[in-house]
Amino acid sequence: MSQKYPVTEQTTLLSFLLKSLQGWSKKSVKQRLRGSSVLVNGKVQTQHDLVLFAGDEVQIDTIQHTRGSGRHHQPVKLEIIYQDKDLIAINKPAGLLSVGTAREKKQHALALLRTQLSRRKSSIRLWPVHRLDRETSGILLFATTKKMREAVMTHWEDTDKIYLSIVEGIPAPETATITQPLRLDAQAYHVHVGTHPDAKSAVTHYKVKESQQKRSLLEIRIETGRQHQIRAHMAWLGHSVVGDERYGHKGERMGLHAAQLHFVHPLTQKKVWLEVDAPRDFYALLEADNER
Repeated sequence: MSQKYPVTEQTTLLSFLLKSLQGWSKKSVKQRLRGSSVLVNGKVQTQHDLVLFAGDEVQIDTIQHTRGSGRHHQPVKLEIIYQDKDLIAINKPAGLLSVGTAREKKQHALALLRTQLSRRKSSIRLWPVHRLDRETSGILLFATTKKMREAVMTHWEDTDKIYLSIVEGIPAPETATITQPLRLDAQAYHVHVGTHPDAKSAVTHYKVKESQQKRSLLEIRIETGRQHQIRAHMAWLGHSVVGDERYGHKGERMGLHAAQLHFVHPLTQKKVWLEVDAPRDFYALLEADNER
């Protein structure tokens, strides 16, 4: 059984659910979100700080699913934006891990895509070509064989990797290149910027596409693909990515989206151009701070 609720004003998903589900505990509402029991405009959503707009529709599965009940939630259906026998690219939503961890072994893009593409008598194997941070949305590429993954990775630095980002403030100059080396502190899971014997080269190009009073929309192209590269470089510049709790300030969502990926297919030698626009809640970040 499910119920539908119309959205009449801009808010976040968790706030809307708590207001709509009078008498429900916050813990129960969060369990519905984690259990893929909440749909927005027909699509399963698990992100509690997803921005809702007037005219959206929220559907809530009100049946309590328990272990051993014989009922199972349908997994999130991922949007596939490119597929051939060797490579598959998806539009990863913000809030979803790229691959599993010791604590989260099922709810990640690799496992969900494998389940989505496998058939009862034919399971599919996938290898991630690269990764996106959990809170980064956008293009995520997988290979169907380890050999293909290695073939793509061999020329990964020649791949065009273009992101959209909402950052705090207005960078000056409006177009520039950051070449500060980066070093990952594995224990703190934090990237340090600057010269160090263990630091690796990193190149980030950015240009301002649009600015409001307190935030800017950037187009960012990275030549390298270091962990947290954009997040660390923009924080070093003094314009941290909006919603980046690790390098800036916690917010409704992180303003980072993998928008374009251009590379030469290792087998066909043809250029593959992948592009996917950021979702509405991403663009809403640009003006959110100005409304406070």
